[in-house]
Amino acid sequence: MVLSPSRLLAFATLLSPFAQTVWALWPIPASLETGTTALMLSPSFSIDVAVPNNPSDLLQAVAQTQSYLQNDKLGRLVVGRGVSDSYAIRNAKALLSLKLTLMEGSQVGSISSEAVKPLGTRSEEYTLVVPQDGSHATLTANSTLGLYRGLTTFTQLWYYYEGVIYTLLSPIKIVDEPAYPYRGFALDTARNYFPVTDLTRTLDAMSWVKLNMFHWHITDSQSFPLQVSLYPELANNGAYSPQEVYTESDVQYIVSYAAARGIDVLLEIDTPGHTAIIGTSYPDYVACFDASPWATYANEPPAGQLRFAVPEVVNFTASLLSSVAQTLMSKYFSTGGDELNTNCYVNDSVTQQQLNQTGMTLNAALDTFTQATHGALIAQGKTPVVWEEMVLNWNLTLSNETIVMVWISSADAAAVVEKGFRIVQAPSNYFYLDCGAGGWIGDDPTGNSWCDPFKTWSESYTFDPLANLTETQYPLVLGGEQLLWTEQSGPQNLDSIVWPRAASSAEIFWSAKQPGGAPLNVSEALPRLQDIRYRMVQRGINAIQLQPQWCALRPYACDLDA
Repeated sequence: MVLSPSRLLAFATLLSPFAQTVWALWPIPASLETGTTALMLSPSFSIDVAVPNNPSDLLQAVAQTQSYLQNDKLGRLVVGRGVSDSYAIRNAKALLSLKLTLMEGSQVGSISSEAVKPLGTRSEEYTLVVPQDGSHATLTANSTLGLYRGLTTFTQLWYYYEGVIYTLLSPIKIVDEPAYPYRGFALDTARNYFPVTDLTRTLDAMSWVKLNMFHWHITDSQSFPLQVSLYPELANNGAYSPQEVYTESDVQYIVSYAAARGIDVLLEIDTPGHTAIIGTSYPDYVACFDASPWATYANEPPAGQLRFAVPEVVNFTASLLSSVAQTLMSKYFSTGGDELNTNCYVNDSVTQQQLNQTGMTLNAALDTFTQATHGALIAQGKTPVVWEEMVLNWNLTLSNETIVMVWISSADAAAVVEKGFRIVQAPSNYFYLDCGAGGWIGDDPTGNSWCDPFKTWSESYTFDPLANLTETQYPLVLGGEQLLWTEQSGPQNLDSIVWPRAASSAEIFWSAKQPGGAPLNVSEALPRLQDIRYRMVQRGINAIQLQPQWCALRPYACDLDA
């Protein structure tokens, strides 16, 4: 039978054990058909990779899948955690194997190479069929990346009870593909440092919900932890300590680790603002360096911005960005461009002298700087990514291919696409995970975070990526991401502040709607998000609880109108 949204809710009301198993899937597939027959995984279950010249990362993904199947040991989220299923699974047939194939004519490439193709050209669709009679299941796709997405879904179908791995919903047929090509998570590792193991663990969790872009905000005014061979002094002087750096080999490891999990790494070196730390190595390149009061010259301490009107600074920045970008597989690189404080330049004698000598305005100087830095990236085959101010606050000559991140407010998306640019939806009023933690500035006991209140998963889940846009503008929306700025976060709370909240946008941008076409629905989604949260915990992610466990085991019982 086809589980339409109304049928799902009807089944949920009945609280039948068969219906509840479908809540395991996150993000919800584009098309989903299930039955009501119990099926267990054979103790000798195997995955047959019928792909010619199968890439090593595909084989690693298969081994990873086998490990999850054996070690998740997730009891179904019902009272008794599966005891009521024992009768159904006692005489269930056993699934012996899953066969992986590519569609005829498909080119065989590694998952890693497929993951870093240009947005809109990555083939992530797949078809998964699990029969009820114990004959082999099949997973077909047009690429190894699609196979990887299908394997991710396959691991979510199964529960564990007293040594048996089982589902209650066979036969199962899933035909799936993403609604948007960009589905991301952004992490700031400059305000506070995160060890490589934290990043790889985060990449694992991203892959489980089919996120495919890791936006790595790696430097900022507070620290420069990125080692750059051409400019070693930046990390030597700008990292918090010699141990709190990302070496070039660290970056390559993270990029490779991500790609093998279907994730592209979008590195950001924010310029010309958010660059005070560069002044510790190049004091002549930074205006209002560590100036006081900092609030006059910056959005947060310390003050300091690149003197982008000075030709030597332009050349340095272009060289810096180019030298980093050329080491990365991604087709994309972010130059930032947000929160530029003009007071800093009005009061900077070096900038004013340069503007007076050349007869340039501050805007014209920024345009020259941006054309030079972006030109250096484009020469490396990279597409520049910027924050929205570069389009809305300044009159700059940007490549038509430039991607713009909308962050200040969801209301700004319409103004950006009106100018013809492709956008990534990252609005602070929906997607900022750091909001609501209270103020962190000293000597301000009544201060709050600027983007209060706390953004719950359910509030984020109500975001409409196409709001206030015309149908002809819809293709300019590449997708979106949730973000964690880390003024008040570190390794100690990374998992709990990100997960499972960041999964909410994963479903918005993968699924966009429920199977059958109904809009996404918070009430329908909660039991499934509970399920992926509990599965994350089984896999070592310290994801925070969404509700008391009493509620998790009794879907809908804790709804407002229950």
